[in-house]
Amino acid sequence: MTRVAAIDCGTNSIRLLVADVDGEVKTDHLREMRIVRLGEGVDRTGRLDPAAVGRAVEATREFVGQAEVLGAEVVRFCATSAARDAANADEFLDAIESVVGVRPEILSGDAEARASFLGATRDVGQGPTVVADIGGGSTELVAGDGEQVDHAESFDIGSVRLTERFLASDPPTIAEITELIDHLDDVLAASVDGWSPIERFVGVAGTVTTVAAHALGLDSYDSARIHGAVLPVPTVRAACVSLVQMPVADRRALPFMHHGRADVIGAGALILDRLLEVLPLATGDVLVSERDILDGIAWGAVEAPGR
Repeated sequence: MTRVAAIDCGTNSIRLLVADVDGEVKTDHLREMRIVRLGEGVDRTGRLDPAAVGRAVEATREFVGQAEVLGAEVVRFCATSAARDAANADEFLDAIESVVGVRPEILSGDAEARASFLGATRDVGQGPTVVADIGGGSTELVAGDGEQVDHAESFDIGSVRLTERFLASDPPTIAEITELIDHLDDVLAASVDGWSPIERFVGVAGTVTTVAAHALGLDSYDSARIHGAVLPVPTVRAACVSLVQMPVADRRALPFMHHGRADVIGAGALILDRLLEVLPLATGDVLVSERDILDGIAWGAVEAPGR
């Protein structure tokens, strides 16, 4: 058994998982999340903003302290879309390494997709599955069965990136929403053309879980009700449309909404809506999972020790 601290630094949030990993068994001890928006402005400038890096470093320092208290033996830090896109990523990696003590990894789009699939599917059983991981800077689609990945693709569409690029108004105008829908359909439709019918669709990460909370009408964010929820596709799509049309203030007032997600959830919800439109679904449901790339990073820390 190895006690692992896995840190996932995405475009919008940074998250920590401390867990014991032993063979095929993982026992979680702590999950934490901070909104640091590392990717703020990266789509426009191609660089990480020093203030954003500072927020990520501060959250990492907090996470490392928590991991030390819990006796983590292995720490693995992985960064994704924002760091992949940034010309000054090495400055970010140097700053994080000075805190963590190990060199962070920047996952390729393919590696990110595979880690998401592994994290999401180890506790849902066998069977052909497509996992959709909607992040702040990118979206990963992965098809496979069990731990066998048959197809993985990463798209440069994420809630932060597309909000900055398309949704300038509050609430978004019909013209802005229409332009974004057209862009998403152009990006996604050709890529999924020819895919086999999807028997099980699993949605992971903060956009999907927030949409699920809205679809369920929760009075607060309730992991026990969200993780493993099976929701009809029309219900999910209605929740997506509702969120993208809301002013940011109304989103912030929703009792389950994280303050740092309210301004970008509309674009993320629209990504989910268009995926459900263009994918060849042979199921009428969305399975919601709180297990995702963070869990995949934890598994990988043991399978690739020393990181």
